[in-house]
Amino acid sequence: MGRFVTRLSQGLDRIAGWALAATMVLVVGNIILRLFGYPIAGTYEWVGFLATMTIGLALAYCAVLNGHIAITFFIERLPSGTRAVIELITGVIVFCFLALVSWQMGSYARSMVISGEVALTTRVPFYPFIYLLALGFLVFCLVILVQLGETGRKVVRK
Repeated sequence: MGRFVTRLSQGLDRIAGWALAATMVLVVGNIILRLFGYPIAGTYEWVGFLATMTIGLALAYCAVLNGHIAITFFIERLPSGTRAVIELITGVIVFCFLALVSWQMGSYARSMVISGEVALTTRVPFYPFIYLLALGFLVFCLVILVQLGETGRKVVRK
């Protein structure tokens, strides 16, 4: 399962990279076209949509690489067994939180489908981007689950 989750998070990270590249092209293109009096309509909205994709889809792979900020000043000084138990408890809390966030974002996206809410300028519906964000949090949740399994093995060994 760990290999599958890692590959899935890498795939989402690649999509996030393309969204970031599209954001750069859009912003630069808008600036250049604005000089000639032809700005790209809805640039602000598209930058928001693409930023949502960039951040939401890159979270899981950042967790795979242990790239998130962790304050371990006090925990580093504890024995390895105690440290593993604290990591396990923290991991369970994070897992539950991310599962809740993913579920609620999916519910929110569903309510956007029902309401039919769209962006003002481009008339693009919000819900696909909210679903993508929910997917990013779900995969992030799976990464934490895999890490919990590894941490659980550490606790059992100690």
